[in-house]
Amino acid sequence: MPSAPILPAIDSHHHFWDPDRGDYPWMTGPVLPIRRVFGPKDMAPLLAPAGVRKTVLVQTWSSLQESREFLALAEATEFVAGVVAWVDLTAPDVGRTLDDLKAAPGGQWLVGIRHQVHDEADPLWLARADVRRGLQEVAARGLVYDLLIRPRELPVALDTVTALPDLRFVIDHIAKPEIAKAGFGRWSPLMRPFAATPNVWCKLSGMVTEADWAHWSPADIRPYIDEVLSIFGPTRCMMGTDWPVSLLASDYKRTVDLVRDAIAWLSPADQQAVLWDNAVTAYRLNLVPA
Repeated sequence: MPSAPILPAIDSHHHFWDPDRGDYPWMTGPVLPIRRVFGPKDMAPLLAPAGVRKTVLVQTWSSLQESREFLALAEATEFVAGVVAWVDLTAPDVGRTLDDLKAAPGGQWLVGIRHQVHDEADPLWLARADVRRGLQEVAARGLVYDLLIRPRELPVALDTVTALPDLRFVIDHIAKPEIAKAGFGRWSPLMRPFAATPNVWCKLSGMVTEADWAHWSPADIRPYIDEVLSIFGPTRCMMGTDWPVSLLASDYKRTVDLVRDAIAWLSPADQQAVLWDNAVTAYRLNLVPA
């Protein structure tokens, strides 16, 4: 009997970068292996073997120039279906900046905004009045806001998504629990209240690099995936790789297969929701259902 076809997938979270042209102070020590240029030509041959057809390209540092370059790159890259860019949410003219990006070459690919919240010294950064005004401008333009946070920021993130019900949010990397340090008990109670926030999705991404890079197994990560599915349900989760950061702990196909295998018990429709449909819905990608 022939095997079942591989369900097509959207990689909802990956990056491109040139370390010599950006600000990447974290690319030192054990991270040095990925301190090199990564672009579309590096990613393209990885997609088909993993069953990935489209992707969402995500910002890597606080740079409007990178935002513009990523939009132009999406225009020229067949597999990129959307860009999550960066703007200064605290700037008084952030609305005009968003409009300028939408009008720039490739501006039709702008689907969301992100900032490295977990790098801010203030754990309540998301509650600042200027940040909230910026988020309202994001919402007014029908864009998503990606939450790059750790467990420290989950309480203020919950307050933020509740205060802004008209803004769609996506939690990146399941909020980065310390999988290698058995961080489930601290992380799970902080995530559970998001079950009642219908404007929030969660990416099953970035997990392999929160585990033990050299020795992780799917069994280490499966409880976290199961918990996210329990909290958000199969209609508010999406698959992402965090490539090329993920290369520190896994090759591309293994990272995708980690999620495929963990959701294999779901119905085919729910599997397809996680692998494709939810990214289309959350980011309003110009794609038909898989």
